[in-house]
Amino acid sequence: MSAGHSHTHQHGSHGHSHAPASFGRAFALGIGLNTAFVVVEALAGYLSGSMALIADAGHNLSDVLALLIAWGAAIMAKRPASARFTYGFKSSSILAALTNAGLLLVAIGAILIETLRRFIIPAAVEGKTMMIVAGIGVIINTATALLFMRGRKHDLNIRGAFLHMAADALVSLGVVVAGLLILLTGQVWIDPVTGLVIVAVIAWSTWSLLKDSVKMGLLAVPEGIDESEVRAYLTGLPGVEAVHDFHIWPMSTTETAFTAHLVMPGGYPGDAFLHDIAHELDHRFNIGHATIQVETLSNAGCVLENGETV
Repeated sequence: MSAGHSHTHQHGSHGHSHAPASFGRAFALGIGLNTAFVVVEALAGYLSGSMALIADAGHNLSDVLALLIAWGAAIMAKRPASARFTYGFKSSSILAALTNAGLLLVAIGAILIETLRRFIIPAAVEGKTMMIVAGIGVIINTATALLFMRGRKHDLNIRGAFLHMAADALVSLGVVVAGLLILLTGQVWIDPVTGLVIVAVIAWSTWSLLKDSVKMGLLAVPEGIDESEVRAYLTGLPGVEAVHDFHIWPMSTTETAFTAHLVMPGGYPGDAFLHDIAHELDHRFNIGHATIQVETLSNAGCVLENGETV
């Protein structure tokens, strides 16, 4: 790095975070309701001889696990930083989002296998029992999904929990409709066809979650932040000749970090200038953890520049 430069770290006082911590009650209530329903559904399936209900109970159990993972990540993200984990455990929310996307894929596979098996070997359907139990499932899963609706656009982890519950509600609704149609027509093929439609809808939502969580895992610029706009803002500042070592990455599913070197041959502009940059990055671009370094010698070069200037 060039001699005579000024190095500073500016961190926004807040990042407009919609952290999942505020969803603690939603997680607790969702886990409690769905655990109770798994027990009821498995028992009803056993007593009625309905493998469909038992299979759906297993699917719902995987979603209880998904909620536990998401809740655990929310708790971990609140833990303070340490000498070993200087960012704390904020990234656990990204790992949870990846895990929940994986669980949704497993659930899709399980439903698809059962659906294809029913095409090959049509099974007698306990119409009334299926409709009653699945109807209860629609109510419980929809209510749980609504608990997470508010935060699904701001936190990938909350979005994963929402998709799990919405998918469950959709599956249960499909079972209700299929049961009714089978009672009215006696056509058992309606059950597996409904299952294929449900799989397609869940897969569409899961792909979006998986894609976004993988991007976060690879430290891509978070959705909603235009990298070129941030660059343009910095290069347009008075006294800035060039910008390099420019990085924007997710610290968690709700917080964003940023680093940049500003080449300012006119000299160090003062702490107020850097404070204003941090404030603008926070409020205009939702970047709450910014580190800005000022270099005052434009011809000395920087070991981190690697030819990247704007």
